[in-house]
Amino acid sequence: MLSRFIFCATLLSFVIPLSAVEAAHDGLITKSSAYSVQETMNRLEAVFKKKGITVFAKINHKAGADKIKAKLAPTQVIIFGTPKIGTPLMQSDQHIGIDLPLKVLVWKNQKGGVSIAYNDPKYLAGRHHITNRDKVFANMAGALNKLTDAAVKKPMPTPVKK
Repeated sequence: MLSRFIFCATLLSFVIPLSAVEAAHDGLITKSSAYSVQETMNRLEAVFKKKGITVFAKINHKAGADKIKAKLAPTQVIIFGTPKIGTPLMQSDQHIGIDLPLKVLVWKNQKGGVSIAYNDPKYLAGRHHITNRDKVFANMAGALNKLTDAAVKKPMPTPVKK
């Protein structure tokens, strides 16, 4: 009986489509960064502060792993937000408070590059069944896209005039 279960489980591992494995990442937007983990964190913090967005905390998961002598690639989180946007969302449904303030995860990926990930605001709208703030979520999504792009992409070189 056990061998039949193992055989079926093994067979299913080949049959289940990759999209089912990726489902664990539903609602996340992931981007590559042109900078190190620390530099990406510094750039995110600077971009947020420049736009008047409060940085509430930064968490260094690798430092925590180091304390227990465990291996972990550089991994950090920055927690940020503004009551001007978050409060109206919580007025619609306080459950969204579990996902606010927003966060960006920054890590050294398995290929040696640096990646970032954050929750898609439109996904959060659906998760919390908030249907009366579509414009707010759309604005958040657009702003997060621009802010994170500013932090992870190298600026285009300025053309030299002759």
